[in-house]
Amino acid sequence: MFTRQIGIDLGTVNVLVYVKGKGLVLKEPSVVAIDSRGKILAVGEDARRMLGRTPDTIEVNRPMKDGVIADYLVTQAMLSHFIKRVGGNRFFKPDIVISTPAGVTSVESRAVEYAAREAGARNAYLLREPIAAALGAGMPIHTPTGNMVLDIGGGTSEAAVVSMYGIVVSSSVRIGGNKFDEAIASYIRRKYNLMIGDQTAEEIKIQIGSAVPLPDRMTVEVRGRDQVAGLPRTLTVSSDEIAEALSEPLSEIVKVVKNVLEKTPPELISDIIDRGIVLTGGGALIRNLDRLLTQETGVPCYVADNAMACVAIGAGKALEVYDLISRAAPPE
Repeated sequence: MFTRQIGIDLGTVNVLVYVKGKGLVLKEPSVVAIDSRGKILAVGEDARRMLGRTPDTIEVNRPMKDGVIADYLVTQAMLSHFIKRVGGNRFFKPDIVISTPAGVTSVESRAVEYAAREAGARNAYLLREPIAAALGAGMPIHTPTGNMVLDIGGGTSEAAVVSMYGIVVSSSVRIGGNKFDEAIASYIRRKYNLMIGDQTAEEIKIQIGSAVPLPDRMTVEVRGRDQVAGLPRTLTVSSDEIAEALSEPLSEIVKVVKNVLEKTPPELISDIIDRGIVLTGGGALIRNLDRLLTQETGVPCYVADNAMACVAIGAGKALEVYDLISRAAPPE
């Protein structure tokens, strides 16, 4: 019987799907629109366009929160939709590997596994995100050497040292791309009394966001609602201001990296100093984040090729070595 092998990065902000032999085939927001009777109206990009723009009869939500399932039934429906999109059906049920944050509980893990099975998987396996990210970034995690990865997703950021397909040391914080957006919106509200939406904050982050002030200052026009007058207003913000807005959440991520380095065995530290820390996830794409981390830790940091897709690619590749990975995983 034909079996398709699929790796899924089930993220707080995006779902990415990797199919063996085809590569990355799908990247959609993890957003679902539901009407008052509980019927699903839209999933992914179609639902994201509705955020903040619907009447009371339509609820648009993200069923994943901080990398784990917040709404089981909606997550299952969303997974089912995406699995069908990439070719799963009642005749050809795929084998699926889904990434989960390193710090999830066994209850949260089982919820993801059951959701995948109910959504149409023949077999569903779980893989901890740092291992998936390192595998997707092409790091030699099958060797007895220290490989350090920092994965910055939408809801969580995880730093881990990986060796022999297992996690030696890891630490995480529930800060990621969403918190960056919130920090930008909060900064503009405090400084300019201007209310902006999450999507506007995300656009600012993408256009001029930087972890450290840029040598060539960039600016962008921002439209929002004046808190005092209650009327629309436009203003210009600079990349220096956004760097200031991002400093607080980024300092928490720096602490996580330092925490892992402090706990890493000396034999593996020398490998990490030689090879550096690899940054993956959408949050790794913030300008000069690698530079900031190098300054703060003294260890070279690099952004992985195709950083956003590393976890999905690693999950897809993991099926070939899943017996080795599961052997290295601690018992639940």
